[in-house]
Amino acid sequence: MNKLQRTPERYTTEEYQDRLDKIRLRMEREGFDVLILSDPSNMSWVSGYGGWSFYVHQCVVIGPDGPPLWFGRSQDANGAYRTVWMSFDNVIGYPDHYVQSTERHPMEYLCARLTDRGWNKGTIGVEMDNYWYSARAHERLQNGMPDAKFADSTGFINWQRAVKSEKELDYMRQAARIVERMHHRIADKVEVGVRKCDLVAEIYDAGLRYDEWYGHGGDYPAIVPLLPSGPDAAAPHLTWDDLPMKPDEGTFFEIAGCYQRYHVPLSRTIYLGKPPQVFIDAEEAVLEGMEAGLEAARPGNTCEDIAKAFFRVLERHGIEKDNRAGYSIGLSYPPDWGERTMSIRRGDTTELRPGMTFHFMTGLWMDTWGYETTESIAITEGEPEVFCDIPRKMLVKD
Repeated sequence: MNKLQRTPERYTTEEYQDRLDKIRLRMEREGFDVLILSDPSNMSWVSGYGGWSFYVHQCVVIGPDGPPLWFGRSQDANGAYRTVWMSFDNVIGYPDHYVQSTERHPMEYLCARLTDRGWNKGTIGVEMDNYWYSARAHERLQNGMPDAKFADSTGFINWQRAVKSEKELDYMRQAARIVERMHHRIADKVEVGVRKCDLVAEIYDAGLRYDEWYGHGGDYPAIVPLLPSGPDAAAPHLTWDDLPMKPDEGTFFEIAGCYQRYHVPLSRTIYLGKPPQVFIDAEEAVLEGMEAGLEAARPGNTCEDIAKAFFRVLERHGIEKDNRAGYSIGLSYPPDWGERTMSIRRGDTTELRPGMTFHFMTGLWMDTWGYETTESIAITEGEPEVFCDIPRKMLVKD
């Protein structure tokens, strides 16, 4: 493969370098000499790499100076050559006999390469509470670099990503157009008798297909469509089956548009038949609470302020919600489209700043039913930017 054949960068080299400079300033404040990033979202944000290779050990390493290092399976190094902003000397591929081996581990190879660079000493930060960083990987790193002190850096880069650049916000606006198209497709196709698997096929088609009007197609979202019906909707994270949609049931559709790995989730509820009063009352409470929460989503307020405004309205309507009402969103890979930093809930006193982006998750999951109407928002200097333009109400189809 010709290593000079690179794909277009999502950002300029200057923006990547600016991110790196800010990361190093914080590394110095917190006493980290080296960071090892295993989270694919953090790897991508720092280096530009985004292949579906996170099922094997890989990472991006930020040392005390110079560009980051991309480290991964040798056959995936070609993907790194195509996508990272760094020079090819900063791409390290480990031999394939390290993959899923019981005799050797990729982190042993990484230890040798970091030792070559003198990055095997001081305090090394690793993302210990992370989907992609295993106990064995940690043990091999400790064994292979005995002169280093290892410290937990979970969330270190995630928090750096909290305030989006204008380019990132543009990617999210394009993702919003995609999820709007997905919800329009659902509204057009859903009816009694339609099999859920066929409905999901329509959702994926709408989410991925190139749109001439907007001039772009979609990417795969980090979470599959969630569309439980009736009593199943009491659980927020059930997917689908191949059974027909039934009359006199409510179904919420929690989906996200994805563009350049940036996500904009949006949920709406559809009732096939005449909705019972409990649904009508729930919608009234949720929509009133959402308006109160959006009014509180101003710079200088906190995540908790949004939550309290929303929960106060629910309590006034006699509804108790014991889970958070939202979370930070942006660049993500499976299995989650959240950034795993801020939460819209009591006790989270993170100050809201322009450029922060959230999924305002106002869903209700009761004993025998569920209801979701949500919005994805960006904090601005004034009132929040609501990314999507889809009617904020339950769709009723007979």
